[in-house]
Amino acid sequence: IKEILFDCDNTLVLSEELAFEACAELANEILEKNGKEKRYTGPELLVDFVGQNFRGMMTSLEKKFNFQIPEKEFDEYVNRELGKVVEKLEKKAQPCEGSMEVLEQLHKSKKYGMAVVSSSALSRVEASIRKVGQDKYFPHDHVFSAATSLEKPTSKPDPAIYLHACKVIGVKPGECVAVEDSRSGATAAKNAKIPLIGYVGPYESKEQQDKMAKMLREECGAIAVMYHWREFMDCLKKVEES
Repeated sequence: IKEILFDCDNTLVLSEELAFEACAELANEILEKNGKEKRYTGPELLVDFVGQNFRGMMTSLEKKFNFQIPEKEFDEYVNRELGKVVEKLEKKAQPCEGSMEVLEQLHKSKKYGMAVVSSSALSRVEASIRKVGQDKYFPHDHVFSAATSLEKPTSKPDPAIYLHACKVIGVKPGECVAVEDSRSGATAAKNAKIPLIGYVGPYESKEQQDKMAKMLREECGAIAVMYHWREFMDCLKKVEES
């Protein structure tokens, strides 16, 4: 293994809950405008769309409720959401428990390259890692966004952002390990043929954590799953041995 590719939201930084608060406000505005009765809270939206960026979420909403947003309006919503989310993250984002210590250990060992590979817009990812002091561990040009870094914006589970990251860094997918907390992110890594470590720390109940761990192993092929960042080195060893 030469490179470790970290998802950002709820893997490195506890950002999903904050982001989904902002998303819910806009999603409800869109549903109301299109004559739909359903309204979402942030946590409900998180359950339905975890791991997707706002663009992916809006596309899923269009399909689920059978309506279409004109392209120009769609882009306006994407920009508004980004502004709202970045503002919340700059005020309130916290690192996932134990992640700082692991990043520091990896940084000092100089054994692996490290990159962030996210579905979220680059300005959001950068705001998150900067707020919690993780930006010092990642070269600026090794922070990748499916919404921003690609010629055609996309969202995980599309593996395009992982394949792009590997190409830019100059490594083969099999020489990397991905760290992911959601089905969509883990599926993107699987489809890019990148060995996977699952992470279920931010899920609230033990039952939810166990359910996600089972899904990450059985459906997404995770070689190891960690419940806390202190388990990371053991999980990495399992990947290297496999």
